Amino acid sequence: MKKTPMTITGAQKLRDELHYLKTVARPRIIQAIAEARAHGDLSENAEYHAAREQQSFIEGRIAEIENKLATAEVIDVRTVGAGGRVVFGATVVIVHCETGEELMYRIVGEDEADIGAGLISIRSPIARALINKQEGETTAVETPGGQVEYEIIAVRYE
Repeated sequence: MKKTPMTITGAQKLRDELHYLKTVARPRIIQAIAEARAHGDLSENAEYHAAREQQSFIEGRIAEIENKLATAEVIDVRTVGAGGRVVFGATVVIVHCETGEELMYRIVGEDEADIGAGLISIRSPIARALINKQEGETTAVETPGGQVEYEIIAVRYE
């Protein structure tokens, strides 16, 4: 079974969602189904069908999260000992060599990626270009608009 890299924060978010689904959402939907059944004829009961659809979604999400956690390789970047290199879980500050625009990203697993929050997937072109580089180095990233050069300003393990 292939392990999927995940940060401690990402794993905790999944555990929190799983706990919510099992302790709050699932019991709530079971109650809604019971109430809808009490209304009689199920063939024309829209509330019942909507509740069953919601139950199906919740059960599917629970299974998906359990599978992700079972195959996760949770990595604590603070204990990796990367010696200043960019590694999975590192926070990297880079500067666009032409425009001077400064960007900060944290390299995370695919399921954790959220570009708006500065979380980029380990599989993204920019993360692949940064991996194993060190502070002060420059790297080229292939983008739809052409090649872009970035300089690594800082590498942190938080």
